[in-house]
Parts: sequence; structure tokens; C-alpha cells
Amino acid sequence: MVTYLLKKSYQHKTLKEVNFKDLWGDKGVFTTMRILGKPTKILFFKNHIKNLIKSLKVYKLNKVNLEKEILKIIKLNIDKTKSYNHLLRVAINKKIISISLRDRKTPKLKFNLKLINHKRIDPELKNLKYKLILKYLSKMDTTTSDVALCFQKKILESGTSNIFFIKGNKIYSPSKNIYKGVTYNFFKKKIGKIINKDILINTLNDYDEILLIGSGKSVTTVETIKEIKWKRKSLRFYKILSNLYKKEILKSSVYR
Repeated sequence: MVTYLLKKSYQHKTLKEVNFKDLWGDKGVFTTMRILGKPTKILFFKNHIKNLIKSLKVYKLNKVNLEKEILKIIKLNIDKTKSYNHLLRVAINKKIISISLRDRKTPKLKFNLKLINHKRIDPELKNLKYKLILKYLSKMDTTTSDVALCFQKKILESGTSNIFFIKGNKIYSPSKNIYKGVTYNFFKKKIGKIINKDILINTLNDYDEILLIGSGKSVTTVETIKEIKWKRKSLRFYKILSNLYKKEILKSSVYR
């Protein structure tokens, strides 16, 4: 059960508060950021905002001063005296900016991926067309499971995250039909080469580890994919990437 600390919606320009709308299914975009600690940190904050504005421009939803409006709403709703362990979501359509804060649940080591046949609309963008994915996730304990989106017998991404596939000393990622998120790009800079290729379902037993990478999941190791009897063979890269991620949290600037 998701616990919300805050849910608010505002009109563009006037920033008048209106009844909350999550905007799922609308023409628009969103980003989810990890907010933690006291004093407050928002991990990869500038990159999240940069990606959000970039996607708004693609959908021709960006307007004069919209970035300033987004930043003002975030600042208005962050309590710097509070200790956070939450996910901050900002969603935007033509008329509304919505913001929410929900508890971040820590994923467990016993974690299963469920394969579903689905490819997101405009998968290279973080748009709001997520209703089918949310329908699956609403029936799951997201600390122990997620869905893996599959299309034409290839795995693309999870319902919440990018996916890394580990074989030997190499990291692989699907080559297309995915959104390469902020956490993905952080690791790409840190670890160097990520090999992009089609990840076929019938080749999954070739991989030693499968890792979910994202704001909510941070670095999550998949233990099983029960439908195909895949089971984790190692925790080596999970430990390496988790340590890099934890160090980045320590280095991250305080939100001001």
C-alpha cells in the first residue's frame, strides 16, 4: 500500500492550487526523484529537471517560464526541517503541474520479475501512458516484485526501472524501445561501456545477474524470473553498483 505524504496540483502560470490529479494516461510527462535525509537531498535533481524539460519540448508542452514554475512548486512543498525517505514525482500536462511525495520502500534481496507483453508508447520518453503497467503494479508487493516489459520476445525495461544484464565482466542493456533514465546515465559514466543489444527472453539463462536501475529501485538485484525458471547466479555487480550509488548519495548536494 502506497503512503503519500503530499499530493497537490497547480494550474500553469497562476500556480493556483486545484483538486489533485495524478495525470496518468494524459498527454504529458513526469519524472520521479529520490528525496532523502535531513538536511534534504534530491538525488540527481538538476538532471531530472533537465530531462523533464527536454521531454516537454518533444511533446510541445514547454511554455515560457514553465521550468521556473516547476522549481517554485517543488520549493514550496519541500519541508527542509523534515527527514525524508520518499519519492518525489512531478507530472505535467497542458494545463496542470502535479506533485506528490510517497514513501520509498526498500527492495528486498528476494525479488522476482514477472514477464508481461507490453511496450510503452514513445518508450524513449517518460510519458504518462502508464495505466496498464500501474494495473499490474497495484497488485504486487513492489519490494519483492516488478514487471518486465517484453515485446517481440525481447525484454525492454521494468515497470519502474531500466534493466542491466550481467554476463561475465560485461554489462548489457536493451538497445532500443527504452527510456534511458537519470540513474542509467549515472552508471554509464561511472562504469564506462554498457553494451547495447537485443535481450531475447530465450537467452536469459546466459546471464549471471539481472539488476533494476532507477530512482525508486536504486540498485535492485533480481533473484528469480519464475516463468522461465531463471535464478540469480551472483551478487558481484549488485555489490559494485550499490557501493557506487551509496557514495553518490553521500556526495550529493543539499537541496536549496
